[in-house]
Amino acid sequence: MRLSGLAIRHFRNLGSQELELPSEGVALIGDNAQGKSNFLEAIYYLETLRSFRGARDQELISFEEGVFRVAGTMQPTDASVRSEVVAAAFERRGKRKKVTVDGAEPVRMGDALGHLAAVVFSPADIDLVSGGPSERRRFIDIVLSLNQPGYMSALQGYRKVLVRRNASLKTGQPGAVVQAWDKGLVTAGAVVMGARRDWVQGRGGAFGDYYRRVSNGEGARMAYRPNVSLEGATSGEDICAAFQEALSASSERERRMGTTVVGPHRDDILLRLEDADDELDLRTYGSGGQRRTAALALRLVEAQTIRDTRSQRPLILLDDVFAELDEGRSERVLELMEAEETGQVVLTAPKEADVRLRRDSLPRWRIESGKIST
Repeated sequence: MRLSGLAIRHFRNLGSQELELPSEGVALIGDNAQGKSNFLEAIYYLETLRSFRGARDQELISFEEGVFRVAGTMQPTDASVRSEVVAAAFERRGKRKKVTVDGAEPVRMGDALGHLAAVVFSPADIDLVSGGPSERRRFIDIVLSLNQPGYMSALQGYRKVLVRRNASLKTGQPGAVVQAWDKGLVTAGAVVMGARRDWVQGRGGAFGDYYRRVSNGEGARMAYRPNVSLEGATSGEDICAAFQEALSASSERERRMGTTVVGPHRDDILLRLEDADDELDLRTYGSGGQRRTAALALRLVEAQTIRDTRSQRPLILLDDVFAELDEGRSERVLELMEAEETGQVVLTAPKEADVRLRRDSLPRWRIESGKIST
């Protein structure tokens, strides 16, 4: 599938525009603060139904407007398969989001996710390494929700039960009332932890390889650090038992603190320099270049996951990424991305000379004050 058309209405500063995207992609050229990142944000919104920059839906609506709408037409590479249109809109007044696939609202919002098979590379990705555990949990939750059937349902179920269990603890309910939520928490949480562990272990080699190739020989590794000890847990039943045991052992501390203190909501993904002591992780001790390399490696692993699980070449969105890298790393990233099996590329740059990926094949578009000229 490729993105063949994009209709935008009142999204950020982009006004109302209808665009046909070339099959190879496009390079969007413009000065800072003209709307380049907004354009990528509009595209990626159709993949996850949320802003990759962490903005709330009401913040995406143009000033003095009440609704934004983005619609993308996906054209299959197989001519025998029909195209599909995914659209998303949000109304400021009612705070209502409406999503459709080929004009029909899906039974579940999750059924509209992942139709673009897109990966966005942004300078803000360094927060995946430099930020706290919640940044890395959010990353892996998005990857698995889009690529592993059943994960998003388990994650949503876990979060709902966690809220109710925490409410029981906060209001000082008897232990039996709190424990009534344990089965649902454990069942959903075990699915979440098992999937996270399997993904990190299965993709750890690729992460290390990408990091080594970009850094020109330095090594790094990725490891899953569950909040619940999973040592010796080889099955879903084992994970459930380990989680239940951890809950039982922490009951007194939970009553004291008024919240659930163990579970996947406190997991982390550790990113470490190879052969370094456990305490010397990239978040604390890595240089700026090392942290950016690790963030790029995570995104490249995300793209690999899409290829492997959805059998699609991912749509690559690049938001002026190379400006943040030194020349050597930039060249190695370019070589690597040119060699990867990717689909369309949509990239942004402040000037034409900065377009270095697929420089000879990408048509140049211009943007000024949100208006795109093709």
